[in-house]
Amino acid sequence: MPKKRLVIVGNGMAPGRMLEHLFDLTDQYEVTIFNAEPRVNYDRIMLSPVLSGEKTFEDIIIHGDAWYADHGITLHKGQKVTKIDRDMRTVTSEGGITAQYDKLVIATGSNPFIIPVPGHKLPGVLAYRDLNDVDGMLEAVKKGGRAVVIGGGLLGLEAAAGLKMRGMDVTVIHLMPSLMERQLDPAAGYLLKRELEGRGIEVLTEANTKQILGSDKVEGVELADGTIIDASLVVMAVGIKPNTQVAAECGLAVNRGIVTDSTMKTSDPAIYSVGECVEVGGMVYGLVAPLYQMARVAAAHLAGASDAEFKHAETPTKLKVTGCDLYSVGDFAEGPDREDIVLRDAMRGTYKRVILKDNKVIGAVLYGDVADGAWYNEMLKSGEDIEEMRATLIFGQAYQGGGAADPLAAIAGLSDDAEICGCNGISKGQIMAAIKDKGLTTLAEVRAHTKASASCGTCTGLVEGVMSLTLGDSFVIPAAAGMCPCTTHSHGDVRRLIKAKGLKSIPAVMQELEWSTPEGCAKCRPALNYYLVCDWPGEYVDDQQSRFINERVHANIQKDGTYSVVPRMFGGITTPDELRAIADVADKYDIPTVKVTGGQRIDLLGVKKEDLLPVWADLNKAGMISGAAYSKGLRTVKTCVGTDWCRFGTQDSTGLGIKLEKALWGSWSPAKLKLAVTGCPRNCAESTCKDIGVICVDSGYEIVYGGAAGLHIQGTTLLGKVATEQETIETICALTQMYREQGFYLERIYKWADRVGYDHIKEVIYDDLEQRAAYYERFVYSQKFAQVDPWAEFVSGKDAHEFAPLATVKLEAAE
Repeated sequence: MPKKRLVIVGNGMAPGRMLEHLFDLTDQYEVTIFNAEPRVNYDRIMLSPVLSGEKTFEDIIIHGDAWYADHGITLHKGQKVTKIDRDMRTVTSEGGITAQYDKLVIATGSNPFIIPVPGHKLPGVLAYRDLNDVDGMLEAVKKGGRAVVIGGGLLGLEAAAGLKMRGMDVTVIHLMPSLMERQLDPAAGYLLKRELEGRGIEVLTEANTKQILGSDKVEGVELADGTIIDASLVVMAVGIKPNTQVAAECGLAVNRGIVTDSTMKTSDPAIYSVGECVEVGGMVYGLVAPLYQMARVAAAHLAGASDAEFKHAETPTKLKVTGCDLYSVGDFAEGPDREDIVLRDAMRGTYKRVILKDNKVIGAVLYGDVADGAWYNEMLKSGEDIEEMRATLIFGQAYQGGGAADPLAAIAGLSDDAEICGCNGISKGQIMAAIKDKGLTTLAEVRAHTKASASCGTCTGLVEGVMSLTLGDSFVIPAAAGMCPCTTHSHGDVRRLIKAKGLKSIPAVMQELEWSTPEGCAKCRPALNYYLVCDWPGEYVDDQQSRFINERVHANIQKDGTYSVVPRMFGGITTPDELRAIADVADKYDIPTVKVTGGQRIDLLGVKKEDLLPVWADLNKAGMISGAAYSKGLRTVKTCVGTDWCRFGTQDSTGLGIKLEKALWGSWSPAKLKLAVTGCPRNCAESTCKDIGVICVDSGYEIVYGGAAGLHIQGTTLLGKVATEQETIETICALTQMYREQGFYLERIYKWADRVGYDHIKEVIYDDLEQRAAYYERFVYSQKFAQVDPWAEFVSGKDAHEFAPLATVKLEAAE
């Protein structure tokens, strides 16, 4: 039976989610998508972190090219639809592409509202709706100067914070007396204004724009009161309006948006509509949670008979600015029939307000302390009578019934219908059911199967709490403490902020992120040094003082105070000359133990500290360099003999291992990396318990990763199979670079993969060739600045004190 033709106009988040639901329900459609943007589907919620530098575009892609190919979808990029012929059931793009449909979904989104003041068409005036706008702002950032953001709502403030983090001076102009007046009351708006001003952002409320100044580009903004603000960039973020043009032109019912019924069907029964372009029940929506509900309902009806209907629900508001915690839901307007309960803590800078009507919660505004937002939202939805808890309501759920002793009491007390992930409309019960039905045990698995916390990520703590309640002791909520006692920031926060703020030295990081100690400690300094080395190759100079003793002297300290020296042998291959040099050094310096390591190298154990420099000098004369047995980086690439000698070998595993080791050698990573290449599935080189492994087969190379064989034991996960040595090397280098950029210091690759998700890594590195190439290019670039062997410098006349441990930070104790 031939498939029905489903055509979708628009490729935003709502139609993307609709297709996910549809493919879960049926395969009866052949899908064609017309996207006005020249790219794949991405998470618009996360444009602000891209602007601030906390994420890249690749990080926010929802469906890469491989996803469309896997589902047989025809995606026309950069093809805006200009005509819908309802009689012929065709759509036509501005590029002349025509497609016929049996069912059509219009998801044209919204257009930004541009204030038609004089100068609004000057170069340098931008809206803030899509990636093109972000790219335009980033181009302006390169030139510096001042950005004026017109609009103090969600998008305007996110744009302002992002531009400030990129280094621009920023002024926010807002017409109303307080910021985000639709989502916050004046008290919370005051706290938000104070927070932004504390970050160096100028905020002007009750300010009306008269005109934008400039002749051939933006030069300034004039306000109605005559104030003139110099500016090189103006961002308008004053609202959106549904994009209904193509729907109106083909005769569909249009009011504020494209009118649909509760099943998302338009006035034409063959045409559905979802997203910001829709008007359903007399309402239009701009937040993602109701758009995803539309997607679910439309998918159900496209798949066949269904009773699914769109129902209005209050959607919480959150601001995606690092460090600004606010939560708002419901109705918080004042009135004679309403009662306010307010809690202010001036010292902590927190504000909580719950609005009651007839003993029921009808709204809540939280700033600074938002932990109870989901609880208040659940009471709002359920209409629960709060009379008995009125005296303690404002203190949160943990104070009801003595639950404060249990940190999970608040989540345990939520009903199964309580919404946990507002972006995706996922309830506590849905998460628990997925965990039980599918045997989910990690956050990455829960995200993959339910989408909970997969969008903006602010509900991650709640999701982890639900997992802990469902899985019991088998799941431990990761600690949210700072990376060390010197800071409250986590490793993730520090990594993001180093990039976002352009911090390029340890003192800069400590100053900007408000370290509580003058020079850091043995935990944070090595981590900061690694992050800076990784993030700013060629700009940041590796700080040897911030490395452990083993890394500084290029040898592993032993329990008796002597050292272990391991020369590098690429792929485990050596020569008679190298062996003679090792034997001569062992004799000359009376080294008591010579041992073959598990990584196919020779270890000289018991070297006195005073002999380290001359030992390395003698080995260096024979062409031998440090094996980096101490490093947070590549240790070894273990190999078997492969096709050279073994009758079972399918590929040149030794040769590939040497190429991999030479490609990866010298680069730092969050923790040690051990690789292996085995010439056949018999796996003599033990590839399946390494950080990264290659298993050679007749038709190519299987790449596996995430193994461990120390205190923690686990097998590897298959990344994928490739056909050539070169593709193997490029894929492994790209995987390594992704790990380097995202891993936390001392976090082994399997822990990183557990945290971010094996499926996500596969999508990025194996399925998406463009992203793989981008990571590989960054790896190759960073290798230009990777640490070369330092011993040539030490033995060519540098003073020995540069080699000796430095006393600024006592890292030896931490080792």
